[in-house]
Amino acid sequence: MTNFHNILMEFSDKTVPYSIFINDLAREIVAQTTEALREPNDIISQNKAFKLFGAGNVRRWVKGGELIPISKRPGKIEYSIFDLKRLQERQQDYLISLK
Repeated sequence: MTNFHNILMEFSDKTVPYSIFINDLAREIVAQTTEALREPNDIISQNKAFKLFGAGNVRRWVKGGELIPISKRPGKIEYSIFDLKRLQERQQDYLISLK
């Protein structure tokens, strides 16, 4: 049996442990599947997103193109709760020092 904890995935710009790669891949598959099944009430206002996830985080995710605002009404900025939770759980830095 292969021990996947010691395997590294090498990409052109970074090296990622196999276990982290698989976890992120699985999370992305679930995210895309859930997005297709999302209920309309899974959306919160920008103000509430700032309170729950931190204004700096939300602004950084929007600026980086990772979070897309959903505006259902003029003058209102709203976000998917699922997208916010997915971004909150994601490991931010894949560069791991190899010892």
